[in-house]
Amino acid sequence: MASKEMMLASVVALLFAGGSAQAADWPSGYSKCADQNGTCKVGSTARSVSFGIKDKFVVKTLSGDVACTVATFGSDPYPGVTKKCAIGPVSGTTPTPTPTPTPTPTPQPVGDASLEAAPATGWASRNGGTTGGAAAASTAIYKVSSPSQLLAALKAQGDNPKIIKLYGTVDMAAADNGGPFKSTDDQALRSQIKVGSNTTLIGTGSDTRLVNGTISISGVQNVIVRNLNIVNPCDVAPVWDPNDGSTGNWNSEFDSVVISKSKNVWVDHNVFTDAPLTDDKLPIANGKIKQCHDGALDVKNGSDYVTVSNNRFELHTKNNLIGSSDSTTSDNGHLTVTFNGNHFLHVAERAPRVRFGMVHIYNNYFEGSRSHAVYPHHYSIGVAYLAKIISQNNAFEIAGASSCPQIMTNPGSSSKTGAIVDSGSLLNGAALDVANKCSFSSSVGWTVPYSVTPLAASAVKQSVLSNAGTGKLTVR
Repeated sequence: MASKEMMLASVVALLFAGGSAQAADWPSGYSKCADQNGTCKVGSTARSVSFGIKDKFVVKTLSGDVACTVATFGSDPYPGVTKKCAIGPVSGTTPTPTPTPTPTPTPQPVGDASLEAAPATGWASRNGGTTGGAAAASTAIYKVSSPSQLLAALKAQGDNPKIIKLYGTVDMAAADNGGPFKSTDDQALRSQIKVGSNTTLIGTGSDTRLVNGTISISGVQNVIVRNLNIVNPCDVAPVWDPNDGSTGNWNSEFDSVVISKSKNVWVDHNVFTDAPLTDDKLPIANGKIKQCHDGALDVKNGSDYVTVSNNRFELHTKNNLIGSSDSTTSDNGHLTVTFNGNHFLHVAERAPRVRFGMVHIYNNYFEGSRSHAVYPHHYSIGVAYLAKIISQNNAFEIAGASSCPQIMTNPGSSSKTGAIVDSGSLLNGAALDVANKCSFSSSVGWTVPYSVTPLAASAVKQSVLSNAGTGKLTVR
């Protein structure tokens, strides 16, 4: 057993090392002036000068004859590779240098998806809307490919509008951020990506990965997270609780995205997955899988105006928790969340599990099997304590499921249940018929406050498969 756990630790430490960079050798709008160790003739007027290659740059405002060297720019953005210098526009119209390590400010092209606001067809459109960092100045637009660059960009701008474009693999357990986690406390400290208000985090292309990290959206407003392949974090030291369930369970700490005490958040076109460290690769201890994964995306502590759209959630057990506990009664009247256009692929449960929240779930595609070897389907929508769910035109294709209670259930105490209404949803091509086949109250007490015309459930599968996940957005 010890050798298997050592192997697990090695797998976690080595996940997704590295990542491919893009090919630009200087920021858009700049002109090459010298190769490394040459002289860049800037002139008497101060100009922005970049030093780097393949989208990794250091930028300084300089004048005169500038030596294109590491010594001039103070750091080496790409060790071991010959770099180039390029001149930007006149100082005052260009990005200023950012903290070392340098996340690279880049001009914002027209038509970039990072300028998009949350659509009107979800809760995030309410309360003034969700625009993220769309109002960012040119000095607050970054391209980053490492934890230190990502954290520096977030710290540099605080709650000011900012757009942070990730590329390659950003691994929070990489050497750049201190290496493999040594304990749960160490992981809690170094895995956190604390996002300020007025922020857009967006991946470029289809292969941007975030590994060993938790995106923490806590006590802030107006945040967008899009186009990231997020590997659900693995707790390095799960805790055995003998009183959890009838025979005990292993419990872990870290979610991929946590939205807490926040308003106006849009999570869109991402992929959340346990792969490559799926549960069948975890060791067995105390007769149970030593579960190191917790949630994929949770919304709690009075958060409001959240839209979760066009994501693929796959290969995971406890997926989405809306409301953290039955005792957090202050959540009642809050937790306004929309789930639409998502693909839940071999997700065992909590898709989502709802306490208290006014949650709108429409046009999602649920695909799974009750006999799946690793992630057998238990239920999809958890109608828990004081939940107020409106469900419309969802498509459930769950092998082995034949009735509403296998799709929608109360996973908590039978005395603490919620309400749900559903229209138009299908289970394996037949009407789900929640009103007659499930026993929940239909007294949800609210109506959807935005205009939306859902697709027919029969059209949802094709729509979701063609649109959900990464690589569907234009990010420049």
